[in-house]
Amino acid sequence: MQKLTNKEEEIMQILWRLRKAFVKEVMAEIKEDQPHYNTLSTIIRNLEEKGFVSYNAFGNTHQYYPIVKMEEYRKRFMNTAIENYFDNSYKNMVSFFAEEQKISAEELREIIAIIEKK
Repeated sequence: MQKLTNKEEEIMQILWRLRKAFVKEVMAEIKEDQPHYNTLSTIIRNLEEKGFVSYNAFGNTHQYYPIVKMEEYRKRFMNTAIENYFDNSYKNMVSFFAEEQKISAEELREIIAIIEKK
């Protein structure tokens, strides 16, 4: 599975949320730095070439839908991030978020409870 660009990830987030959409519907969901229609269409076609989306044709227009599940991509992305930025250590990752005050002690206790249940 290829790594997506930031813009491609943004488009995939929209497609995962909408489940299927025409380019104009994707365009309507982009709030900041809205690309030109043709640029967005090219990004979506690139996602198709990378194997992330497919489409149903309606005449000259296409309705796109994701064929890679968000959970699949998230798992791959997180595994790569943990490997590359946290020395393949979940402990290092959690410590990072704790030091950055992005996770509270209460949230850590909830995580521990989840782990202990398994």
